[in-house]
Amino acid sequence: MTRALRQQRLPILAVVACALMAAAIASIAYVAPVDANQGLSQKIFYFHVPIALTAYAFFAWGAWKALRVLWKRDEAADLESYVAIHQGVIFGVLTLVTGSIWAKISWGVWWAWSSNQLVLFLVLFLFYAAYFMLRYSVDPGPQRANLCAVYALFGVALIPVSFLAIRLANDFIHPTVFTSNGPQMSGRMFFAFCLSWAAMLALAASLYHVELAGKRLDSRLRELREVLAR
Repeated sequence: MTRALRQQRLPILAVVACALMAAAIASIAYVAPVDANQGLSQKIFYFHVPIALTAYAFFAWGAWKALRVLWKRDEAADLESYVAIHQGVIFGVLTLVTGSIWAKISWGVWWAWSSNQLVLFLVLFLFYAAYFMLRYSVDPGPQRANLCAVYALFGVALIPVSFLAIRLANDFIHPTVFTSNGPQMSGRMFFAFCLSWAAMLALAASLYHVELAGKRLDSRLRELREVLAR
């Protein structure tokens, strides 16, 4: 029964992700109000910020799985950490793309090196992009798993730095919307934001499980070929 539920988990998750994405797009279009200063272009906030937070979440998930590799010697966690970081990098690309579009609309330029939050997120993204160079420069085995796990754990330290830079920045494009007094948004804005973030997390989780299933199948086929070749 448990195995059957696991096989049904991915289709259910995919359906939930599609439903949440549709609801999120509808709420952004019809529920969230138009910003008084930036106008309609501000609605990219409801995509850009949830995508960035989803990238952070998957980098953190990859670090947690990396810790299990070092702490519990969990061999399966190495692949799970890799897939999580891969998904984090994908959403990191989307963060940079949506951020550049927002910057072009608000600042008139695609990129501003004087913006601390943009530069620090780029550093975070490049750090995790280099993870794949490390992984594929070492032969599969315990050594590669340990090196990648240590690298992934080091990357976690950059996440709070990147997040803190957004809070300390004075740029108009990145207003501080979460303070000690709660979210600085109206009820409709906060609803659209939360729904969009839930949709991004569900979408990323679906992609994570699809890629993980594919990687596991590929690993089993490779093992089978090696057995048949003997």
